[in-house]
Amino acid sequence: MSFDAKRETENIVEFVRDYYKKNNLGGAVLGISGGKDSGIVLAILVKALGKENVVGLTLPCHSLKQDKDLAHVVAEHYGVKLYNLDLTAAFDAFTGAVKEGFGEVEESCLKDSDINLKPRLRMASVYYYAAMLSKVRGKPYLVAGTSNKCELFVGYFTKGGDNVHDIATIADFTVSEVIQIGEYLGVPKEVLYRTPSDGLSGMSDEDKLGVKYAQIEQYLEDKEKLDPEVRAKIEKLHNSTRHKFSIPTYRQDS
Repeated sequence: MSFDAKRETENIVEFVRDYYKKNNLGGAVLGISGGKDSGIVLAILVKALGKENVVGLTLPCHSLKQDKDLAHVVAEHYGVKLYNLDLTAAFDAFTGAVKEGFGEVEESCLKDSDINLKPRLRMASVYYYAAMLSKVRGKPYLVAGTSNKCELFVGYFTKGGDNVHDIATIADFTVSEVIQIGEYLGVPKEVLYRTPSDGLSGMSDEDKLGVKYAQIEQYLEDKEKLDPEVRAKIEKLHNSTRHKFSIPTYRQDS
């Protein structure tokens, strides 16, 4: 059955409106990276809540200028207020304090820590803005998540970072479905078709994962049609990141 982008988009919009009405909520805050997922979520929220109730943040941290430029493109397209909070100095102060307290460490041992610190700082920032806006405007503002189904299946997110949010609108849609939703919503092409990357490692998502999103999507639809080697890579990614989805918790005997 072909994907009906119009129907699904309208269903998402209705889902958001119903949730906000039932819980007497005010608006939404999200980080805008200049990529398709955050651009599409922004478009969904504007359609559901009105542009005056959606706030975007650019959160550069040793980032590419293009990220911020494209964030402005999508925010201006939908008439959303965009605030900039440069986290570079905070990142440098944090990593500097760690090195001062712990001692010198080989750069190769710091790579993953540095990469994952950035989305964690961004998570803290969007929640700070959400709490502030909740008080300023008198109704709760939620933090919107921007992960899609393919990313989530292989655990391509940072624990305590971009997986922390209050509402998810595209988490049950594959990359190709998300793009179709973006086409329906009129997301600017330079944002919608931009090569996906985390903006942190200097690599594209697919280069970093070692598989293509189309292959992950094929796995989710019918994994038996995939090359066994590719299937094994996807399964390894999925199984090795299960710890990101649940916390082992000891329970007392009743």
